[in-house]
Amino acid sequence: MHWLLSGGLSIEKVTVKIVDLPTSFAGIKLVQMSDFHYDGLRLSEEVLQQAIAITNEAEPDLIFLTGDYVTDNPLPINKLVSRLKNLQSRRGIYAILGNHDIYYRHPHRQSKKSLPYLGAKPGIIEAFDSIGIHVLWNQIAYPLGKALPIIGLAEYWSQDFNPESVMEKLDPKIPRIVLSHNPDTAEILQKWRVDLQLSGHTHGGQIIIPGVGIFIPYYNKIVTKIPLKIRRRIPFFPVKPIIFIKHWEWAIGYHKIANNQLYVNRGLGTYPPGRLFCPPEVTIITLLPA
Repeated sequence: MHWLLSGGLSIEKVTVKIVDLPTSFAGIKLVQMSDFHYDGLRLSEEVLQQAIAITNEAEPDLIFLTGDYVTDNPLPINKLVSRLKNLQSRRGIYAILGNHDIYYRHPHRQSKKSLPYLGAKPGIIEAFDSIGIHVLWNQIAYPLGKALPIIGLAEYWSQDFNPESVMEKLDPKIPRIVLSHNPDTAEILQKWRVDLQLSGHTHGGQIIIPGVGIFIPYYNKIVTKIPLKIRRRIPFFPVKPIIFIKHWEWAIGYHKIANNQLYVNRGLGTYPPGRLFCPPEVTIITLLPA
């Protein structure tokens, strides 16, 4: 990730209006950080320290971490929490897990059949617990009291993703904030009231073409127009389109989806081939009554 191409760390300040939010909660400040991919390659110590400093300077009431703290190996989580323990929040820090946090590749794995994927989830939760970060997995928390519950959903691609088991426990008259790593879940969550959903996963598309938009959807259109027989004969050319999200229109920033609200953070780390005109992000969100 080169700062000349991606840009430096970006601070996005967003105001979100919530129906039925108690007037005493007006001005509540949240900070969202996401997609660290902390492994010594995809997130520099400089950017991480800047993100922590910016977060603390904002003096947030709550900090939300929305997944993908590691990439293929969970071991760097211990070093990451030694940095994250410096985060400061009035009402606590709450986290959910992303798709990269629930498994990892065995270092000696040669094929899909040779060695199983190993669970990374317990180690990551234990590491966060050690510094007082609360990991939510289909759970509800009340750091601000019963008037504004915080829901943390299980990772969308896991067998445990079951929003109904959590959302049905809440009175529809009560506003709530939902943490869900993958923004595609916003389509499913339209069944329930979601005053603010916070997601990551997309890295903002990573590559932005000025005046055009996210590169991957256009790239996929080109790939699918080339006959499969020809694709297979082109060296290093992908046979299949890149698909890890359905709703690319929700890949960056704020979106109104039916009666619900969604914000998607671009993340701090990156993934091959890297970022271009898509800077890493810390989001500062202020809540106001609608």
